[in-house]
Amino acid sequence: MDAQPEEPVRRRLTRAETKARTRALLLDAAARTFARKGFTGASVEEIAEAAGFSTGALYSNFSSKEALFLELLSDRRRDRLAAAAQALDAHGAGTGEAVAELGRLLVDVADKDIEFAALQAEFWLYAIRNPRVMDALAASVRESHQALEGLVGAAMARRGAPDGVCVEEVSTVVAALFIGLVRQRRIDPDCVSEELFGQALNWLFTGINAASDEG
Repeated sequence: MDAQPEEPVRRRLTRAETKARTRALLLDAAARTFARKGFTGASVEEIAEAAGFSTGALYSNFSSKEALFLELLSDRRRDRLAAAAQALDAHGAGTGEAVAELGRLLVDVADKDIEFAALQAEFWLYAIRNPRVMDALAASVRESHQALEGLVGAAMARRGAPDGVCVEEVSTVVAALFIGLVRQRRIDPDCVSEELFGQALNWLFTGINAASDEG
């Protein structure tokens, strides 16, 4: 009788790996539940049940429903920044190819993430009415902003931006351009072409250098 092959022994997950897996499952369940019921309509109990955990397991990983949603927002910002960094690494910060790739990224976000945009708008209204949540949202945005500053700083160096220009402030303007153009394209796609974000960045950096020359 032929010997049967032995079943591979599964490695037991470490405590850290188990916690990371639990968080990932909770976030996935939260994304699905929020998409189906909205932020205010979704309950912690429903999210935990969808993930296959107790509410206690949820609260051991996230302090609140708001914290879950903020983590989903952070994940999306990290994904966009990673895509932008990949474009800059592939083509060189500030080059025409990199700028064109950033324009395509903006269009992709605007055209393919409509459902989550509605959730973001709902959460924004909720945060306006809850200062504590707004403070947490601001802290989450600032954390992502630090990564953006690295990308903007590299682009400024390539474009020969003068010393003394505040990278943090320029990064704030770049983020505002991106967010504003995404919203405008969702309202009126014909107004925001694939090339417009790149053109706006060129105007911004050209203006920075021109202002320095005048000074």
